[in-house]
Amino acid sequence: MTLEDIKAAVDVGQTVHWVNTGYVVHKDRLGQYLISFLPNGSCIGLTDREGHRLNGKEAEFFVARSKDAAEIPGNQSRPDGQGRGVAPGGAGAFPLGRVTSVKVV
Repeated sequence: MTLEDIKAAVDVGQTVHWVNTGYVVHKDRLGQYLISFLPNGSCIGLTDREGHRLNGKEAEFFVARSKDAAEIPGNQSRPDGQGRGVAPGGAGAFPLGRVTSVKVV
């Protein structure tokens, strides 16, 4: 989705996710578009400070298929089947960066 597509979808009340359903794009009361990580409430801006470059790839954003599908625990893949899994409860998710390796104990 392009930046304009994401903003338009949020503005009409659609649920837009980034990477998986644990991340939701929303507009705050100041009119800022943010990406929030639901399990812990952390968030980042949808774009860089100038508002031009997405904090993520266009292909990583998607609109929830339906309200029911977004609320099913474990339903965290993108519609194109390329989703990145997250353990139940958000374990293993890193909201502010990319993981290069994970040590499993």
